[in-house]
Amino acid sequence: MGRSPDSLKSVCVFCGSSDAAAPEYLRAARELGQALAKAGLRLVYGGGGVGLMGATARGAHEAGGKVLGVIPDFLIGKERALEIVEHVVVTSMHQRKQLFFEESDGFVILPGGIGTLEEIIELLSWRRLDLHAMPVVFYNPDDFWGPLFALFQHTVDAKLTPPAFMGAWTVVDRVEDIIPALFAGPSAGASPMLSSVT
Repeated sequence: MGRSPDSLKSVCVFCGSSDAAAPEYLRAARELGQALAKAGLRLVYGGGGVGLMGATARGAHEAGGKVLGVIPDFLIGKERALEIVEHVVVTSMHQRKQLFFEESDGFVILPGGIGTLEEIIELLSWRRLDLHAMPVVFYNPDDFWGPLFALFQHTVDAKLTPPAFMGAWTVVDRVEDIIPALFAGPSAGASPMLSSVT
């Protein structure tokens, strides 16, 4: 079931904060920020100015979009808080993620490391517990997230996760497909590969 434009106003992006990320990932992050601004969607993100995180925020800001950064006080120096955008300073990672959840209507996941994985698992766990029904879109260049999807399927095969869980997100391979996928939402009961946009 698709979402109306009025129901999607803010999109949280989870992604890596490493400046050593592949140039094509950094470019995709900036393009996503620009696309969000063009679509009139506010970006909610981790507040830093580094890696894919900083690239997404700068792309949105430079394109005239609204941006809200949420950063814990102990990461202001490490993640180089992006002062040119609106940001909120919190005291813990838990507060940061709670604000992400409260301030967003949908989620996009770009390539990232252990911090991004931690955010993904909590978001999808809450979805599994019916605490939200917001759209979740993975940007999956070169099958970056394939091993994670395989692990999820492994838990389903072991009868530890219900099969319907595999329809909780959508997968796209191109940046330009991310926003349409947010509005379309995942197909009920579909696998990530079946619900992907190509």
